[in-house]
Amino acid sequence: MYLKHLQVSNFKNYAENEFDFHENVNCFVGKNGSGKTNLMDAIHYLSFCKSAFSSQDIHSVRFNCDFFAIHGLFESLEQTTSKISCVFKNGRKIMKANQKEYQRLSDHIGLFPLILVSPYDNDMINEGSETRRKFFDISISQFDKEYLLQLISYHKIIQQRNQLLKQNLLGEKVDLSLLQIYNNQLIPLGNYIFDKRKQFVLDILPDFQKYYQTLSDGNEAVSLVYQSQLFDFDFEKGLQENEIQDFRAAYSNFGIHKDDFIFLINEMPLKRFGSQGQQKSFSLSFKLAQYDYIATRKKVKPILLLDDIFDKLDNLRITQLLNMVGQNHFGQVFITDTDEARLKAILDKHQILSNLFHMKL
Repeated sequence: MYLKHLQVSNFKNYAENEFDFHENVNCFVGKNGSGKTNLMDAIHYLSFCKSAFSSQDIHSVRFNCDFFAIHGLFESLEQTTSKISCVFKNGRKIMKANQKEYQRLSDHIGLFPLILVSPYDNDMINEGSETRRKFFDISISQFDKEYLLQLISYHKIIQQRNQLLKQNLLGEKVDLSLLQIYNNQLIPLGNYIFDKRKQFVLDILPDFQKYYQTLSDGNEAVSLVYQSQLFDFDFEKGLQENEIQDFRAAYSNFGIHKDDFIFLINEMPLKRFGSQGQQKSFSLSFKLAQYDYIATRKKVKPILLLDDIFDKLDNLRITQLLNMVGQNHFGQVFITDTDEARLKAILDKHQILSNLFHMKL
């Protein structure tokens, strides 16, 4: 599967532009601010129904315009073509596949898998636990639609439960029978999500460590640890033991929404003891392991977006990564860079044929 054609209208700095892509490697070259990353984000929309860099779609509308539209033609190995469209207008986002509108955006997630490697990946390491949970949830949701649906249901019930708990702080009478209903609904959802996260970490860890060994030339040992309250308490008991605290805080203090993932290098916390290069290699290795994980389970190679990575990696890591690209380990790849001479030298060195697009301010 690859993206054959892209059309964008009023999207960020693009008025009306069309692009035809190579099924292997495509490169966007230009100065900072010329729109390279914006094209990556347009492709991300076609896979995930949302921006990779902004939580609000209105920020993707071109200045002084009232809508944006993104249309992509995907071609499969069987040479069947799918037209995916994303249009945002009047505060409403519409996703379509072959002119048929999705009733739920979640129905589209995972159909056109994609992995984005960007300078923001280190946020997974340096930001809070919510950022890490979202990162893992996106990873799992691409190959497990049921996980995404149960995750959405879980967070909806947690929100309703928290609203109920807030009534206590306002001096209102709390319907304890309704609280029990929420608890009963949360237990199977939470257990399901916990089991899936736990299994995902176990499954992806060997490939993740393999990629890090390759990128670092075996100089460091890395690991990741899944941290959850459910390792110590079953869900029902955890809710019961935290009930008094929940009422005092007007917040649900037990559950998979409190999970975290601990990243280690040489058995020490990566956030504190890892250099910028080590952190970048860590996040890149995880993304590449995620790529293999999805490719194996969905029997299709995801699209790989490599956004502005050459400035963040040393020559050893660049060489190891491009060796894999040159050996056709990946399917369709998109690369951005500000330095055309550097990019051409890297591609020539690894004998990688590509389409080169010049982005202008």
